[in-house]
Amino acid sequence: MSEAKTATSARDVSRMKFLSLAVVLGLHAVTVHAADYLPPAGGEWASQAPEKAGFDPAKLQAAIDFAIAQETPAPRDLGLAMALNFAREPYDAQIGPLEPRGAPTGLVIRHGHLVAQWGEPDRADMTFSVTKSFLSTLVGIALDRGMIRNIDDAVRGYMPAGPFESEHNRPITWNQMLRQTSNWQGTLWGKPDWADRPTGDNPLAWPTLPVAAPGAAWEYNDVRVNLLALAALNVWKEPLPEVLKREVMNPIGASTTWHWEGYENSWVEIDGKRMHSVPGGGHWGGGMFINAWDQARFGLLCLHRGKWAGRQIYSEKWYRFASTPTDVQPSYGVMNWFLNTGRKPVPAAPADVIMHVGNGANMLYVDPAHDLVVVVRWIKDDQRPEFIARLLAALR
Repeated sequence: MSEAKTATSARDVSRMKFLSLAVVLGLHAVTVHAADYLPPAGGEWASQAPEKAGFDPAKLQAAIDFAIAQETPAPRDLGLAMALNFAREPYDAQIGPLEPRGAPTGLVIRHGHLVAQWGEPDRADMTFSVTKSFLSTLVGIALDRGMIRNIDDAVRGYMPAGPFESEHNRPITWNQMLRQTSNWQGTLWGKPDWADRPTGDNPLAWPTLPVAAPGAAWEYNDVRVNLLALAALNVWKEPLPEVLKREVMNPIGASTTWHWEGYENSWVEIDGKRMHSVPGGGHWGGGMFINAWDQARFGLLCLHRGKWAGRQIYSEKWYRFASTPTDVQPSYGVMNWFLNTGRKPVPAAPADVIMHVGNGANMLYVDPAHDLVVVVRWIKDDQRPEFIARLLAALR
């Protein structure tokens, strides 16, 4: 068997405590679900042997071997990888920190227990656009608490009007910003909206291409995401990493190794205090650096629809809203909740799965029907569906 781990190596045995998954009563088994176990803060994650968790061990190992073999071809030097990925952009200069990435990595969590691990799950690597899911969670909590009165309010009512002064930008709502349908026009932190993943082959035409009305079209655009982060900073009036630590990461028992980095030029002053506005991804550097264990905890929070150990971190109402398809992009909820609407993105998976996905590819897969949370990092993006198909095929 390869070194990809399915709770069989000496290192895994030392890391994990094996607990029983089922109590057999005659011919019947009582299944232990994720609600019955949550990993303790700062403690080791209780594990379950693959067969006890309902997996065929050989098929599970084969799925893991596939994920490792499908490592993204992009360089592990992320500075070089980003330069190659966005080389056609006229404003592609790095303005936030970048660090080399690790090896293909993953975790399989079923019924709350660790079933398998591979790679370097302790390593706090960049997670790119999965950062958007942490950002949108803070917006959701602000909405839960009435700090944002209505999801369809215009954003300009919650921050200095500068970014929303134009006739085109004035009506943009929180809902549209969250769903990447705002079609905001402008420049933020030195990056024009049109220069992020520009369309067409004529660079001279890029600044003059028509822009859809707010709400009329979906466009994946990190400049607009970063504006949402700035708007959220104006609502919370304290640095978003500090808010995330207090409101989400500490309550779910995350480590102290994650960090959320801003740009060299993204400093602002709010109520007389100088603060760093952090981005919603790692496109120009920065964003969230996090290990796989903390990602899995965030996935369990999603699996539990915002509840952790009896505490509602974000509301059931927010979960339902975040997982509702965007009308002009049905496979997308709020950022960065990718949905399996119509089972088209991942045909082998149930329709209600949620995938928090970022460049790399980094994926946090949440599957309520199978009581399953999976972290997979540095896999070829187009091979994510096949990996999930193989993983689910390993379930008995």
